[in-house]
Amino acid sequence: MSRLDPIDRKILAELQADGRMTNVELARRVGISAPPCLRRVRTLEEEGYIRGYHADVDARALGFEVQVFAMVGLQSQAESDLNAFENLCRSWPLVRECHMLNGEVDFVLKCVAPDLSTFQGFLTDELTAADNVASVKTSLVIRCAKDEPGVPFEVLEDRLQQDA
Repeated sequence: MSRLDPIDRKILAELQADGRMTNVELARRVGISAPPCLRRVRTLEEEGYIRGYHADVDARALGFEVQVFAMVGLQSQAESDLNAFENLCRSWPLVRECHMLNGEVDFVLKCVAPDLSTFQGFLTDELTAADNVASVKTSLVIRCAKDEPGVPFEVLEDRLQQDA
């Protein structure tokens, strides 16, 4: 991947905040004309800095009332077993995020379900019944105080200015 210049970082920050803006508006905000802005966006997409564009949907408004974090311990942490569990997580629609950790817990899963009984069915029929799963501890989310997607570009810019 190429090194990002300040304009590339500004493009990424603007698109992270509003991925639906037109290229003309994006170019205006970052201070360049539209054709080079579009070329830069395409390059950022091709190099994997931009992985996609998504709507930020309201899960509760759509009827997904239950959010749970599940801490999963595996019996074996051999690479093939870790990969097998990750692939299994990708196949479960209720699992929205899957992160491998170091320490006492092997994985933390963010799960979303329409109701508690749906989640309980998933927990007992699929997650705890899966090969190599030794333990599962769950925590039901009561409320969310912050849910910021992406990265804090302002922290990156501050650090880059300090290094200059």
